[in-house]
Amino acid sequence: MILFHTSNAIVEHPDVKHSRAALDFGRGFYLTALRDQAVRYGERFLLRGEPAYLNSYQLDEGFRQKFIVKTFPIYNEEWLDYVSTCRHDEPVEEYDVVEGGIANDKVFRTLDLFWAGDIDRQEALKRLRYEKPNHQICLLKQAVIDECLTFLSQEELK
Repeated sequence: MILFHTSNAIVEHPDVKHSRAALDFGRGFYLTALRDQAVRYGERFLLRGEPAYLNSYQLDEGFRQKFIVKTFPIYNEEWLDYVSTCRHDEPVEEYDVVEGGIANDKVFRTLDLFWAGDIDRQEALKRLRYEKPNHQICLLKQAVIDECLTFLSQEELK
């Protein structure tokens, strides 16, 4: 599987220790199978006057057999609970890899209302059902990167 990671640097040797805490799926190395999504993400670096690099990788499909993988195919109650817990930097069930939709700007508006108690769980889920999940895959364990991820190339975005 070809995956992309956009950064202000070329990332030939990714690691999980440089990730920020309290992200959608916790601290890990985030990638996407959607090239356009990765390129759009790079705009945030360019807007700050930083370089933006689209790093490409090959993820060996055998990772699904070797490691503990959690997949969220849709925005649902389970996804909502997991992302809420991770975003609050609280402990969650341990996985090696988590894959699913991103809490993008529209999704975040719903999550913010939910977290503030302005809407209940059912209203949050109702709103999320209308969002088409985009894609992210988070490699939470360094062993997944070391054993299954191969750097292919980089492209500077303009």
